[in-house]
Amino acid sequence: MTLPPGLSSARFLPETVHKRDAFSETVSGRLEGVAEFPVVLRKLDGVPVWARPVAWWLARKEARALRAVAGVEGCPLLIRADRTGLLRSWTEGTPLHLARPSDAAWYRDARRLLREMRRRGVTHNDIAKPQNWLMTHDGRAAVIDFQLASLHRRRGPLFRLMAREDLRHLLKQKRAYAPGLLTPSEHRMLAHKAWPARLWMATGKRAYNFVTRRLMNWSDGEGTEDRVERDGPALRAALMAHADVREVALCTYALPAHGVGLYAFVETGLDMTALRRLAPEPQPDLIQPVTALPRHPDGTPRLDALSLVAANRLDELQALMTREPDLATALRPIVAGRLNLTDRVLKR
Repeated sequence: MTLPPGLSSARFLPETVHKRDAFSETVSGRLEGVAEFPVVLRKLDGVPVWARPVAWWLARKEARALRAVAGVEGCPLLIRADRTGLLRSWTEGTPLHLARPSDAAWYRDARRLLREMRRRGVTHNDIAKPQNWLMTHDGRAAVIDFQLASLHRRRGPLFRLMAREDLRHLLKQKRAYAPGLLTPSEHRMLAHKAWPARLWMATGKRAYNFVTRRLMNWSDGEGTEDRVERDGPALRAALMAHADVREVALCTYALPAHGVGLYAFVETGLDMTALRRLAPEPQPDLIQPVTALPRHPDGTPRLDALSLVAANRLDELQALMTREPDLATALRPIVAGRLNLTDRVLKR
């Protein structure tokens, strides 16, 4: 990769916030004076005091891993790490759950990528998530989000075990999107989890589920009531009773630690404070006033698109807007003003 000059000192110009949680904020943008080189910042200077030790520990892990894989085709380039956070190159591509590659060439290239990372002593440790795999525009494999990656000084048993798990997780993606391409040996690897994975499933995951689902009510929607049906009619009636409210569209999304949230998109000239005063209890978790809702030809709101906004599914929104340019006109200002910046996903 030929890099433009002045990268390390150029000022970052933010454009889109992709994700925000207690440990970082992910913002894409560009560098002042550097043309056609998109970048992404894992912003850490706004992290709460209680989360800073973990946030910076993860950032240091990511920086070490990115430095180690510099030059590997399909890995991001670390530009700088400072008090603001970690700035790296933006990888253009389609997330795996949208690309759904069925060609053997992509999986061969993905294995090549893992081999090259392994030669540098790096294991990714988070590629069970399909959104951390990309298919680039030329059909190659790429990986992002090295926050949990490990740099191993020795290639001992732990390194070999974690490298094997990276490969097994790639094969799980292959099983999901191209099962006919799996070889007998790959089937055998999928059937035999490493002992730490088996131990986690038998012990740690049960404890994790108990804490998050029972104590924190972090349910991802499993077993929760449908809030649109339960709270929607009264909310819609109260808002629509106001002369300045033209339409209301309701969607659900996953709360970080409280089950299912209710997101109200309100076509109105009123501001959020005024809408809060109109909304009855229990109020929606998020209310976003919009100038115009995207609509079907029959005039009904495009709940498919609005649900993606509510869930902060930017990759799928971009693909949808690319397919439907007319929809993009109405959707872009709503996406820019969206109120949910987490990446939790409701599981039905």
